[in-house]
Amino acid sequence: MARRNAYLITLIFVIFFVISLLTNVMGAIIPEIITSFSVSYKMAALLPFAFFLAYGVLSIPGGMMVEAWQEKRVVILSFLLGMSGALLFALVPRYGVSLPSLFLIGAGMAIIQVAINPLLRVAGGEEHFAFNSVIGQLVFGVGGFVSPQIYKYVAEPTSTKDPLQALLGSMVPLELPWVSVYWVFALSCAVMMAVVLFSRFPKVELKEDEKVGAMSTHVSLLRKPMVWAYFVGIFCYVGSEQGTANWTSQFLSSYHGLDPQTAGADAVSSFWFLMSVGCLLGLAALKIFDSRKVLIGFSLAAMASLTVGLVAPAEIARWALPMVGFFASVMWSVIISLALNSVAEHHGSFAGILCTGILGGAVIPVIVGAISDEFGSLRVGMCFLYLTFGYVLGIGFWAKPLVNNETISSRKAKPLEGAV
Repeated sequence: MARRNAYLITLIFVIFFVISLLTNVMGAIIPEIITSFSVSYKMAALLPFAFFLAYGVLSIPGGMMVEAWQEKRVVILSFLLGMSGALLFALVPRYGVSLPSLFLIGAGMAIIQVAINPLLRVAGGEEHFAFNSVIGQLVFGVGGFVSPQIYKYVAEPTSTKDPLQALLGSMVPLELPWVSVYWVFALSCAVMMAVVLFSRFPKVELKEDEKVGAMSTHVSLLRKPMVWAYFVGIFCYVGSEQGTANWTSQFLSSYHGLDPQTAGADAVSSFWFLMSVGCLLGLAALKIFDSRKVLIGFSLAAMASLTVGLVAPAEIARWALPMVGFFASVMWSVIISLALNSVAEHHGSFAGILCTGILGGAVIPVIVGAISDEFGSLRVGMCFLYLTFGYVLGIGFWAKPLVNNETISSRKAKPLEGAV
């Protein structure tokens, strides 16, 4: 592999890491939002709503931007949006400002992900794309683990702060030390903009299944019930993932008195770390079992972990809720593959529609918050996740892909001369 390609692959992995830093801090800071700004559960849930709303509405336009402007310009623009959003809240730390701030950050992160996946295919070679994509997801999981730890670091009590913590704390109101995490995010985006600016990007020829496609193609796909069924599947999966991750710290604080700045942050970190570990187990399972059976098994296990987390004592709940992330780890890739393997053409357009289902990460946490406010119980609110996980479970029963995933047994069963 050429040196330039090795450098670019490394850069793409670093980009995955930074995206995760900005995306996965939400669950750690929601208890701070509730306490610092005296807002309800529903109002706190509008933070992930603003962030994932940007993901939902910009996934398809982001693809159009990549085709028009090429990857390097789009990546720089994306980090500029992310930096602007982080600076906005760092400079004006108010609840009302947090919503446009997170929308800007979400817009940047949504657009950049559309750009870097085809870039990773070209940089690493098509034959290594699947492997590199998994590594990218693992790096994303590491970023999700680190992000709440950065929050935990900047939110340390004043008496124990080191010089760096003191410097960051001096840039935000004394009563809101956790806001300085957004100065870290802004700096991260600025550094990435500079690195990308001075990096050489290869020319990327988009494959047919990576192109956004014409609006007429999207309209024709949206007339198919199967397309909507899989869209709802992605909607429910992302909503389940974010509904668990975003409310875990607050749940542990409300029902078990665990400190959001320590135990809560660690639980959110563990959620994303275990999701990375679960990816590895999922890869192995998909080599042995049909992907629909894997989806059924992991969905049932995720619901069981959620149940234990909601009713068990503190020492068990603080691990059971993060374990939901472990079992949710394969859901995205399995649903996407089942969906794309269920149509014979227009995969790029279908993928764009599916990615718009990321809106579930905006809507479901708000529903959980609204139910919690209505019944005065976050536990009752989080029970709504049984419906969303249940829909994901159902996909394993009704999906009828044109092509099944290859397993060890199916590979052995193929005739040598007819193997495809």
